[in-house]
Amino acid sequence: MRRIVFPLVCLLLMSRPLLSADFMESVKHGYVDNAGVKIHYVTLGQGPLIVMLHGYPDFWYTWRHQMEALSDKYQVVAIDLRGYNKSDKPKGVENYTMRLLIGDVAAVIQHFPQEKAIVVGHDWGGAIAWQTANWRPNLVEKLIVLSTPHSNGLRRELANNKEQEEYVQYVRDSQAEDAHLKLTAEDLASWVRDEDARKVYLEAFQRSDFEAMLNYYKASFPNPASSSAQTSKPSAQPRRVQCSTLGIFGLQDKALLPAGWNGTWDWIDKDLTLVSLPTAGHFVQQDAPEMVTRTIKMWLNR
Repeated sequence: MRRIVFPLVCLLLMSRPLLSADFMESVKHGYVDNAGVKIHYVTLGQGPLIVMLHGYPDFWYTWRHQMEALSDKYQVVAIDLRGYNKSDKPKGVENYTMRLLIGDVAAVIQHFPQEKAIVVGHDWGGAIAWQTANWRPNLVEKLIVLSTPHSNGLRRELANNKEQEEYVQYVRDSQAEDAHLKLTAEDLASWVRDEDARKVYLEAFQRSDFEAMLNYYKASFPNPASSSAQTSKPSAQPRRVQCSTLGIFGLQDKALLPAGWNGTWDWIDKDLTLVSLPTAGHFVQQDAPEMVTRTIKMWLNR
């Protein structure tokens, strides 16, 4: 097992990729069916398959910079998680269990004529990516996770790190029965710094189901005080991650603290690369798009 750290100075010297004016017209849209639930995706490029999973509150567009930069060598597919934007929005917490979310990813990968995919995830997409690598290793060629520690690391921090528990109080609030009634598209898009991008986000969130968004937390978020909320968690970790893994996280992340990444190598049997970005926060792929993109490209081209 190897742990690799890319010199940050190399990343700082690289130019920032610019999103082309015709990006939105260049991507192709499609749908994949998973047991009656339609999952919307956009795709760009040709080559080995990369599947990208967003988090909360977000949608496929979060990957725009990475999609365009990677599409020269890869077929990049970014999905809307169920409940978001143009994907289906089934009612009920039971429709947002981790087992079903893994099934959505598997259905997307199997939709394309390749046996495996490089799976990339952020926030909830990162949690799903970890679990897909655990439970469907036959489908995951390589794993790239942004901001979200391995579930073992997150549970450890929630149980022992008071600061981490305090930072996720918003999660406890989100698990209240009527929490979705307090959300607006404007509030959900408030973290988006780019004004033009915020307009795109507002449209996507207006198409989304706020209750569905919060069902992820109700179904799966680890609760050290109770095991009853673990309705979606598979009964046990079946094995260690079997594929090469890249983790990227911002040191200014106030939602998932960097300490959660400590010991990640204990749960991976292949090489692990961890890259920390000192000035980036939770939405690292948008806080530092050039660094994230170049890091991914360098890692894939090793």
